[in-house]
Amino acid sequence: MSRKDDVMSADTWLGEAGVNGLGDVDEPAFAGLAERHRRELHVHCYRMLGSFEDAEDTVQETLLRAWRRRETFAGRSTFRAWLYRIATNACLDLLAKRRPEPATGGEVAWLQPYPDRLLDELPAGDADEPEAVAVARETIELAYLVAVQHLAPRPRAVLILRDVLGWPARDVAELLGDSVNSVNSALQRARAGMREHLPAERQDWTGGEDARTRELVRRYTEASVATDVDRLAALLRADVRFSMPPTPGLSVGRDAVVSCWVEGGFEDVKHLRAVRTAVNRQPAVAFYHWQKPEGAYLPLAIDVLRVSGGAITEIVTFHPDRFPRLGLPERLPAAGTE
Repeated sequence: MSRKDDVMSADTWLGEAGVNGLGDVDEPAFAGLAERHRRELHVHCYRMLGSFEDAEDTVQETLLRAWRRRETFAGRSTFRAWLYRIATNACLDLLAKRRPEPATGGEVAWLQPYPDRLLDELPAGDADEPEAVAVARETIELAYLVAVQHLAPRPRAVLILRDVLGWPARDVAELLGDSVNSVNSALQRARAGMREHLPAERQDWTGGEDARTRELVRRYTEASVATDVDRLAALLRADVRFSMPPTPGLSVGRDAVVSCWVEGGFEDVKHLRAVRTAVNRQPAVAFYHWQKPEGAYLPLAIDVLRVSGGAITEIVTFHPDRFPRLGLPERLPAAGTE
């Protein structure tokens, strides 16, 4: 039995329990119903906000609002859709309140990675729905997240609700308090904006890792541990992009990226170890640096790679403070290998 079949929907539960809406549901029962949707709500908020931690806070706010407003659930939509409405509005409220600096030139300073181990907690799509699986992967990839962050909040919400969640235009219009024509117009503008910021080869995206990609990542890992800039450069496509949020700066082109590494002292870094992992459905490598006083290898950085046409086309490097969220070891011992 699949997880999807194993989990009773809130609407089925309410019907079988003979409960009239949510007003008669006590807090433990409500929490149990809502908790089943926590991970997918978190991913939705992450797409909207680009920040793992802001998404966590927003999901908490969503569930609190849902509990406080439970009597407003009249059954006109599913419980899941009702939660998505609350979550989307919570994201829009946060974006209006914080007003982060707009994403520019492919750079998003507040971008944070999302561990695959948590994405795996989402219910799997049906075996006969490969398109749904591809879209799920495609819309969590870092390139997609960066492009989405270039959109204004409301068009961003329209794009995600329509193209990712598949909501009808009339439902999106009702959520946002707009007309259907306004929603359709916003969707067209959002799609055009996405095309401007997505990589040119993105239309050929297939997702997943094949043997060729695994071999390329292996070579990248070995060259990085050896701090061999020449070997690394040979693995990069000519128009490769490199960024390290929240540190400002975006390097574009093999020469610019290599120069950035050399000027940053990469060749002087010795005694590294690496752990392969996966982030945002992309291959990633976590690097650890030997610290003699600690007698262990401690977190240094994690590189998330985008591979296309047998070469590395983008590297997004995250700081070591992301390691705990990604479920990576806090340290590696002096002996042994990973």
